Amino acid sequence: MKLKLSTRLFIGFAAIALLFVMVGIVNYQLSRQVLRNSERIAQSQNRTAQATRMLGHIVDMESGFRGYLLVGNEGLLESYYEGERQLLGSFMALRHEFTPDDPQYARMTRAQQLYERWAAYSHLLIGEKRAARKRSARQEGVDGMEHRSLVEDGTGKQLMDQIRVIFRGFDRDELNTREKQRQKLAESIRETRILSVVLTLLAVVLGLIGAYLLARLLSRRLTGMVQLATRIAKGEYHVRLTDHDQDELTELATSLNSMAGTIESTITQLERRNQELDQFAYVVSHDLKAPLRGIESASRWIEEDMDAELPEHIREFLVLMRTRVHRMENLISGILELARIGRVEQQQERVNIRELLHEIIDSLAPPEGFQVMLPPYLPVLMASRVELQQVFSNLISNALKYHHDPAHGLVRIGLRETTEEYTFTVADNGPGIAPEYHERVFVIFQTLTERDTLESTGVGLAIVKKIIERHGGAIRLESHEGAGATFTFTWPKTLARTVAATAATANVSQ
Repeated sequence: MKLKLSTRLFIGFAAIALLFVMVGIVNYQLSRQVLRNSERIAQSQNRTAQATRMLGHIVDMESGFRGYLLVGNEGLLESYYEGERQLLGSFMALRHEFTPDDPQYARMTRAQQLYERWAAYSHLLIGEKRAARKRSARQEGVDGMEHRSLVEDGTGKQLMDQIRVIFRGFDRDELNTREKQRQKLAESIRETRILSVVLTLLAVVLGLIGAYLLARLLSRRLTGMVQLATRIAKGEYHVRLTDHDQDELTELATSLNSMAGTIESTITQLERRNQELDQFAYVVSHDLKAPLRGIESASRWIEEDMDAELPEHIREFLVLMRTRVHRMENLISGILELARIGRVEQQQERVNIRELLHEIIDSLAPPEGFQVMLPPYLPVLMASRVELQQVFSNLISNALKYHHDPAHGLVRIGLRETTEEYTFTVADNGPGIAPEYHERVFVIFQTLTERDTLESTGVGLAIVKKIIERHGGAIRLESHEGAGATFTFTWPKTLARTVAATAATANVSQ
């Protein structure tokens, strides 16, 4: 019984994952050992720093005490009392860093006993010094003090020397402890590096072997499916793939074969419908326009035959009739142009945008005073000249057609260029468009004015939008009433080419 592809993949990935989990566990244990050694070194450094601060406070107390005995200045006792405050509980806190059987614990106990003796000694002499100065303001040194012999025989100095010896021994032992811990840390780091490298390389090698076996298992079959998809994309819809392994990839191959058959059938239907669309376009172009031309001719004949006898209101009706006939012809032409976009292959050629815009402006023949301003730089594109002309012509002609003051009209063409696309802007100083109509203007047959007020089919901007989006760009409108309008559209430098099936599908949606 063959295992399913998903089962084989799961087993392979589970084995690789288990291997990496084991590597992670080993690395974690090694890292914990390194961390413990590092913490011990940090603890020793902290204890040394704490002992140094304590000795510093004791020395400050001694300096303040001796200075006070010499000159009797109470200000010198500030360091004495500050050191005393700082040392409250310090010996006990430092002893808690050690176990009772640790030699350092005994040192701190002995140091505290000596400090307490020295503190009692110093307090006694400070009290006697103050009493002596009260009796005589001219008192100097230890004169007149009851226990001056303690100073003269060096009792206090002996206690301080013992305290210093104890702290020096404490620092020496902590330094030795740190040195041993540093050696252990270096050794654990070295072991960690060696084991990490070995285990990681082993995991990578085994992972690569597993990946190679999986790739070898899947490569041949996936390559065949990729080749099938590539040939379908190129239009070879008759190809099929054979797969007998009875797993998930077999189901995928069956689905691809089914998709190829569906596409082949759909393309055949699309080609037939495209032919019908072409025939429909021919009928619309010739059979519908012919009656319209007949209606226009008949209206002119009536006007010419009756001439002066023709009532004025009838003449106006005939003019309105011809206007609407022209609109219907333009509407039919616009619909045909919209339908042809994407169906008729346009020739790609080098298009000088500056020359193209000058041709469009000349053909539109704007009235005197109406200006169209171009930027200093405009590119030369490899594109369809006809489609670019339709885009710019519709945008500029709309600005001209709907302008409320053509004698002072202004259209400004702008350009921004990036590595991926060109961004063109067509901005005017016309009456503007309210924000609620910004999407509506791109819908076919939608106009913002009465149809008899201006000659408009409502197809132009729909054509512009369809051309731009077909080439992978986008168009948007920025405008407010009374503030002009700015149409911004992008034109990619590398045009996406769609397959025939996609183009045909787009034609059916039209």
